Amino acid sequence: MRSHRESHLVSRIGWLRAAVLGANDGIVSTASLIMGVAASGAPRSAILVSGIAGLVAGAMSMAAGEYVSVSSQSDTEQADLERERLELATSPEAELEELAGIYRTRGVDADVARTVAVQMTAFDALGAHARDELHITDMTSARPITAAFTSAGTFTLGALLPVLAAAMLPHDSLVPGQAVASLLFLGLLGWVGAAAGGSRPLKPVARVIFWGALAMALTAGIGRLVGTAI
Repeated sequence: MRSHRESHLVSRIGWLRAAVLGANDGIVSTASLIMGVAASGAPRSAILVSGIAGLVAGAMSMAAGEYVSVSSQSDTEQADLERERLELATSPEAELEELAGIYRTRGVDADVARTVAVQMTAFDALGAHARDELHITDMTSARPITAAFTSAGTFTLGALLPVLAAAMLPHDSLVPGQAVASLLFLGLLGWVGAAAGGSRPLKPVARVIFWGALAMALTAGIGRLVGTAI
């Protein structure tokens, strides 16, 4: 009999969220920065310096921010697991009843729920409570290092696109050209993210284009006002 194996897309959630966030932020923040500086009337050298500085600073910020935030999640998970380990050691019968109650609420008959709870406790008590009570699994648990490197890497790749566009576009049409190029990049990112996550692309594409366009329009407008005032 052939084994039946399933590959669920939720297993990608740990790195996919960080990847999409990093790439989207890289495109939007760097393109907005470049457009703001360009709209102020700055020379191309200053525009490129600002874009590269934004790329480096943003990548480091994404790495640090993801590591700190996901580490906080990991710390919370570990604290809950330690508390559960202590409760299993000091109140095993109460924990057994708690586990059986969880199975009953999911539609399992009381006798069967008790039997399953006893067997799961004998096999791996902490693992059973982590999964069924705390909803902590290997698939969805926090991974700070993975999140940090993924966000930093995808931010860098995303930010490189508007920097390269700024280097190649004619100076007189840099602001509108950067806007069009960045929106195309964001649309492609939305489509890739939707494909990786197994969802339909229309809403993700529209979502990233809308917020990216809003951010770039606001930044370009502020840059133009500042440039005019100066």
